[in-house]
Amino acid sequence: MIKLIFKFFCKIFVLLLLVLVTILIFGCVPITGNIISEKSDRAVEIYFCPKDDCGKILEKSIRDSVASVHCALYDLDLMNVIDALSKKSKSADVKVIMDNENDDGQVKGTAIKFDDNGQLMHNKFCIMDGSVIITGSFNPTENDNSYNNNNIIILNSKILAGNYEDEFEELWNGKFGKGNRIKNQKIYLNGVKIENFFCPEDGCASVIAGLIKNSKRSVYFMTFAFTNEEIADSIIKKGSLDVRGIFDSGQSSNRYSQFKRLQEFGINVKKDKNRHKLHHKVFIIDNRTVVTGSFNPTLSADTKNDENMLVITDEKIAGLFLNEFESLWP
Repeated sequence: MIKLIFKFFCKIFVLLLLVLVTILIFGCVPITGNIISEKSDRAVEIYFCPKDDCGKILEKSIRDSVASVHCALYDLDLMNVIDALSKKSKSADVKVIMDNENDDGQVKGTAIKFDDNGQLMHNKFCIMDGSVIITGSFNPTENDNSYNNNNIIILNSKILAGNYEDEFEELWNGKFGKGNRIKNQKIYLNGVKIENFFCPEDGCASVIAGLIKNSKRSVYFMTFAFTNEEIADSIIKKGSLDVRGIFDSGQSSNRYSQFKRLQEFGINVKKDKNRHKLHHKVFIIDNRTVVTGSFNPTLSADTKNDENMLVITDEKIAGLFLNEFESLWP
């Protein structure tokens, strides 16, 4: 009987030891949910206009494509980009969607469609060969390329390209200002965490407000139009941290701009010194997480317009955006 009891306790001890070892090995691994990992030779590239020729970079990506180029562009007047699209359309599947208010006859043909549903098609992205995405704040226009402060990101990812292709198909089929929820919202691309959102269906303002709410050290931002109260409220509540923001000087005088309100709450905000436009839509959280894309922190962008947004968590990439921020700090 004593031997049986001894064996029973030995088995219990072994089971407890296995559980303990499992906890020690796996206990510090975060639960990531449906996050997919992907490897790429050239994962993420960052450029800033006008010091980088963003139009030339987009043109090269179009010319280097083989099978397809699908673009959703709020505005387009750069002739080298228009020429690249035109020439590529002779050998590949080229489709372009633009907002109708920027239709000046600069592009024509059956492969061009315009949003005429009453809200802005404010995206700025192109997908090449179902594997490369170019997005950011940059419109391929002379002003955005040569004068306004902007950024573009090149992502080499079939998974993210799939997300953007799904969004493009919705737009191409006339579904504006709404759509299905994204399939692969979070991925690790060469170890870099990237989260992908399309507004209004993915609630972009709440995503930004949540990131700010959870910040521990700092919140920096540089924005063209900033009228969203939810995001402004989250910034005000973090006033004890290192918080700085740059507003486009022209947009800061808008009656709905949060510039004056943030200033009155003691937030260190300034107007940019570019006599053209500060066109970024960027938030940098704790020197490691960057929000960028077409999404201005406004009510219309969050509830009405077609927009896209990326949240990238990587100190090296955040460092590039911090350098841009510091170079523009008035």
